[in-house]
Amino acid sequence: MSEQRSVVWPGEPYPLGATWDGEGVNFALFSENAEKVELCLFDPTGRREIERIELREQTDQIWHCYLPYGRLGQLYGYRVYGPYDPENGHRFNPNKLLLDPYAKSIAGSLDWRHPHFGYRPGEDDLSFDERDNAAGALKCRVVDTAFTWGDDRPPRTPWHDTIIYELHVKGFTRLHPEIPPHLRGTYAGLASAPAIEHLKRLGVTAVELMPVHFFIDDKHLLERGLRNYWGYNSIGFFAPDTRYSATGSINEFKTMVKRLHSAGLEVILDVVYNHTAEGNHLGPTLSFRGIDNAAYYRLVPDDRRHYMDYTGTGNTLNMMHPRVLQLIMDSLRYWILEMHVDGFRFDLASALARELHDVDKLSAFFDIIRQDPVISQVKLIAEPWDVGEGGYQVGNFPVGWTEWNGKYRDAVRSYWKGDGGLVDELAYRLTGSSDLYERDGRRPYASINFVTAHDGFTLQDLVSYNEKHNEANGEGNRDGHDDNRSWNCGVEGPTGDRNIRRLRARQKRNLMATLLLSQGVPMILHGDEMGRTQHGNNNAYCQDNETSWLSWDLAPTDRNFLAFVRRMIRLRREHPIFRRRSFFQGRRLRGAGVKDITWLTPDGDEMTDEEWNSSFARSLGLQMSGLLEGEHDAQGRPIRDDDFLLLFNAHHEDLSFVLPQIPADARWEAVVDTAHAAGLKPAGFYKPGDAYPLKARSMAVLTNARRETLEEEEE
Repeated sequence: MSEQRSVVWPGEPYPLGATWDGEGVNFALFSENAEKVELCLFDPTGRREIERIELREQTDQIWHCYLPYGRLGQLYGYRVYGPYDPENGHRFNPNKLLLDPYAKSIAGSLDWRHPHFGYRPGEDDLSFDERDNAAGALKCRVVDTAFTWGDDRPPRTPWHDTIIYELHVKGFTRLHPEIPPHLRGTYAGLASAPAIEHLKRLGVTAVELMPVHFFIDDKHLLERGLRNYWGYNSIGFFAPDTRYSATGSINEFKTMVKRLHSAGLEVILDVVYNHTAEGNHLGPTLSFRGIDNAAYYRLVPDDRRHYMDYTGTGNTLNMMHPRVLQLIMDSLRYWILEMHVDGFRFDLASALARELHDVDKLSAFFDIIRQDPVISQVKLIAEPWDVGEGGYQVGNFPVGWTEWNGKYRDAVRSYWKGDGGLVDELAYRLTGSSDLYERDGRRPYASINFVTAHDGFTLQDLVSYNEKHNEANGEGNRDGHDDNRSWNCGVEGPTGDRNIRRLRARQKRNLMATLLLSQGVPMILHGDEMGRTQHGNNNAYCQDNETSWLSWDLAPTDRNFLAFVRRMIRLRREHPIFRRRSFFQGRRLRGAGVKDITWLTPDGDEMTDEEWNSSFARSLGLQMSGLLEGEHDAQGRPIRDDDFLLLFNAHHEDLSFVLPQIPADARWEAVVDTAHAAGLKPAGFYKPGDAYPLKARSMAVLTNARRETLEEEEE
């Protein structure tokens, strides 16, 4: 060791992590209960430890030093000393190399052949393992965060104009024939012209990326020849996972964001701050557990050897500790300010709201976000449930948050499946779920509407399977949801029966049209627009293969459906009546003689209370006035649109739907009819009182071109 390399300066406690300033590197690590901390430096291969430095400076529980000889690309990790006393919540073991929670780049992959557990194999977790794991451990890398963003600007698409496309970086691009092979499955692949062209032609406004924070593959999955494909197993909240990188540089992620922004697309990250990959008391010691287990995790109050598990993964981060809150807020700000992302979807967000035990929407987590001048200005989406008691919190998140609306998913699936007695529930979901969001002053766009998501059946499988088929996961088909509300249309799985295939195609049109013409923010699962199937697997979290990857080899029926989805998105974007910023009130509009919204029976009459509560009702009509009272554009001008009729028939029989008498001068034109293969109805107009032939299990959309008349009057 040269004299230069032995120089260590005190450094600063802030910022946390490894910070290169152009001359050297400052290292800072929080640990409240540690007795000693060592910084370990490694050679470029990561296999040989070249220097170990004790951090002698401690400020406000932050251990820190500055290395004037520190350089970019330096690999490092920590060893933290303290009591190994699991029964009192402490699991320090300096034989285990630990990741910096603030690492901005993580190198290598975890080699499970090495001893990453703090206890001895074959014994319980009260034993102590003295073997060193550094040779197979992950390493942190010092990076420069500088990047030439140029004139990059966030699109800032208003919530009411937003259409979200949930995708997996690898799965979306892995099989795309027009993306260069070396870029497929990567951030660069997602940033490529063919990928962006598909998104733009589809018409979505935002991509929601499944987890890209650095995560690990579970040991038990690798032993079965599987991988953690979804990525809900985070261990690095600042580092983009390198498995999706063609170059290994964090700049590849930034370039992806910049190119998506240039195309007008926002980037939303699915983030997993509720737990980490270290699992329960029998899990590995990779980072947080060895740095300060009692500070980072929620422990059982009377049994601190074990963890409070509100996530179903073995542990829950301790949101009551200020340093854990700081970690999450620093991470969020980093992804906004340094990576330029536009929002976040919080996995199992109810777990983040738990302070003592119950879910508390006034918890410190939400208070801090609401007052933060950076985080509060981006899109915030909650998955509003966890596995703890009282964890289903749909409709209970604070103003400023939107939510994945599981009630929307369930109602729409059940209705088109043919279940009766759901028209009242469906009416709420079609109009933005005012029963969930209006009382707190939230808007229709608080509801993120979806029929399918990564967790569950794809749209194709939703209409092709009655039961899950998860045998490939190696868990005896016991994993995954049983309450799928799916219908196979008569045969389980693939079939050559043309009638069943036609019915499945119609059901897909019904579900997608309902989604895209509902009030709220629609979310489409990647590949649903092209008939992607997982062959009945509704929990493909471990299938990093063609079960999950999107096939771009489309059959003619898939191309037809893709064209239909594009049309539905275009219809939504062209008509503000489907993107209202306020809830319908069901009241008569001044001087117009019509209500802003009217619910109709197939006889053309307004629904009665008795009809709303009918257990056999499967048909209804929704009439919306284009006189959008209270709706204004950015310049404060009143917004006007055409009148629309949405007719729904989930019966297995055709019916004649009588069109309403008001407005008396209406000239209704059918623009969508899902009973037809392309979703198009032959040209024709209908007068008030005419009967529209609504086929079994179909939906029709009719319009009265009021907007043209209004424009003529204004001129």
